[in-house]
Amino acid sequence: MAILLPRKTAHRKVRKGKNEGVATRCNYVAFGEWGLMSLDNERVTSRQIEAARQSITRYIKRGGKIWIRIFPHTPVTKKPLDVKMGGGKGEPQYFVAKVKAGTVMFELADVTEEQAKEALRLASHKLPVRCKIVKREEF
Repeated sequence: MAILLPRKTAHRKVRKGKNEGVATRCNYVAFGEWGLMSLDNERVTSRQIEAARQSITRYIKRGGKIWIRIFPHTPVTKKPLDVKMGGGKGEPQYFVAKVKAGTVMFELADVTEEQAKEALRLASHKLPVRCKIVKREEF
């Protein structure tokens, strides 16, 4: 699987905006049995999401089922090196997902508890946020 990118965006360049507060959506384990929950507010790049996904897939040896609950919609621009001030905003370089505290980023099912915990622990090392492994609450 390639790096996650949006097919189409409404605007090529967007402003930074704020990423404050706790998640009010995507904040519980909905599909799998185990989840990886963010404890910080941060921007997670598509490369970081892909690295975490690969580490989970490799550890569970293509067994079980994985859900990626975050998607990088937001473009981030950067100006080239050695360019003077002014001249407008730079070109889009990569895409990020704005992750809030409490967001469940990855979910796993059909694996043992030990496998799930270790796979999610390995994935958490690839991400720029502090993470917590959560189990699905049975209602």
